[in-house]
Amino acid sequence: MKRVWIAAMAAALVVSGTWLDGQAADEKASQIADGMQVTMEYTLTLPDKTVADSTAGQTPFSYVHGVHQIIPGLEKALTGLKAGDKKRVAIPAADAYGLYDKAKIITVPKKNVPPEAKAGTMLRSASGQPAKVLEIKGDSVVIDTNHPLAGKDLTFDVNILKVEPPPKAAPEKKP
Repeated sequence: MKRVWIAAMAAALVVSGTWLDGQAADEKASQIADGMQVTMEYTLTLPDKTVADSTAGQTPFSYVHGVHQIIPGLEKALTGLKAGDKKRVAIPAADAYGLYDKAKIITVPKKNVPPEAKAGTMLRSASGQPAKVLEIKGDSVVIDTNHPLAGKDLTFDVNILKVEPPPKAAPEKKP
């Protein structure tokens, strides 16, 4: 009689959702959501099928979800995935590095550019933004400050390796 009662109680817990709610909470905790640290492998492909970037053979990529460490379209597409998930994600240019903007082609004094720069040279601004030298005209240099992938639709093949709370920051030392 005792075994029948235990079996009936276990069934009631499963049906009532007590066990299911606990399982659902565990699954939700391992899903990609704001504040979670995500570790993944990826391959980034351009519309012409050229591989623009990949972690293949390298250390996987980690970021904290929801704090704009990756492009907006990819961050949105990864929300809800969990460790073990693989997905191909197509990101339109507007949700990646933005549309190509001709207004971001600027002319600067030649003295502001390294002397070895020539057409095609990639530069970095003081803030770390990439820029490409388009042409040198006398004492001026024409520079494209669009991101090199601006205006391009991107495809990411991702393999989610880990989803976990971010590491705790070390406490600040007070003087």
